[in-house]
Amino acid sequence: MEQTTTISNKLVDDARSVKNSYDALVSEYYNDLWNYCKYITGSAWDGEDLFQETLIKSFGLLPQRWSEITDKKYYLFRMATNTWLDQCRKRNREIGILNETTEAHYEFSDKLALQEILISLDSHLPPKQTAAFLLMDVFRFSAEEAAGIVRSTPGGVYAAVQRARRKIESLDFMNVKTKGEFQLNPTIKAYLEAFNTGDLDKMLSLFSEQAHNEAFNGFQEFSKEEMVKGSLRFGLPGHSAKEFILWGRPVIVVLAEGEHGPEIHDIQIQEVENGKIVSHQSYFFRKEFIMAAAKELGYHPQLIKPPVDWS
Repeated sequence: MEQTTTISNKLVDDARSVKNSYDALVSEYYNDLWNYCKYITGSAWDGEDLFQETLIKSFGLLPQRWSEITDKKYYLFRMATNTWLDQCRKRNREIGILNETTEAHYEFSDKLALQEILISLDSHLPPKQTAAFLLMDVFRFSAEEAAGIVRSTPGGVYAAVQRARRKIESLDFMNVKTKGEFQLNPTIKAYLEAFNTGDLDKMLSLFSEQAHNEAFNGFQEFSKEEMVKGSLRFGLPGHSAKEFILWGRPVIVVLAEGEHGPEIHDIQIQEVENGKIVSHQSYFFRKEFIMAAAKELGYHPQLIKPPVDWS
């Protein structure tokens, strides 16, 4: 068989078609999965990374399955949990053991406070106990299902959840959140000026020739040339862009005028080295992320932005 260095467009198109079919099958659980990833990592940014890795792994491992997947939600949450615990192990973090002990049943005295503390669990409980608590008390898996997901026993999961409830009840999560400040990089400042004036040539001059351009869950481009032929072939969208701090990290938010005023069209992050943008990341296609960011920043999300329709 003749060897080639090329991966054909047909193979890429076939893979994309199968991936789109998979996404359609499991997308009903994306919102729950995104929230779970955010809570178990203790960070919206780390949660988004875990969410993306979970989707990639859950799809990529399909050829290794011998049996059909009878519970899509269980499959996704198991993949996310195992991925996170593996990451914790690689960081030499103690993930904890869910020992089976006799624990009295414990209920929260104020269930309304639960939503306020979920994002802080990772800093107060071992990762495995955090997962068990979230799976049972927030996402309503049974002890048997949670045990399969975290690789423990139902008795160990039940005892861990009771201990977690008592621990959480004793903690004070009422911390004041402060907005961070940052100094805008000169290259990013120039990018904003070019974007807002619609100067595509000026904007492109700020990118390295080998820049990586990625729209999560959408596409990837590996050079400026690919950007010109691909995502930028129709020019700039004609919207405005501003810098914000989102969950403690500087971002560029692209705003489009909508019926409710400015709406979030896209959220972007750039990496700069030696005065050039070497990486450009876009959350344009990431519904759960955009929705959560819009709520955090006090804007409406843009629901219809071809080829996306979230209405």
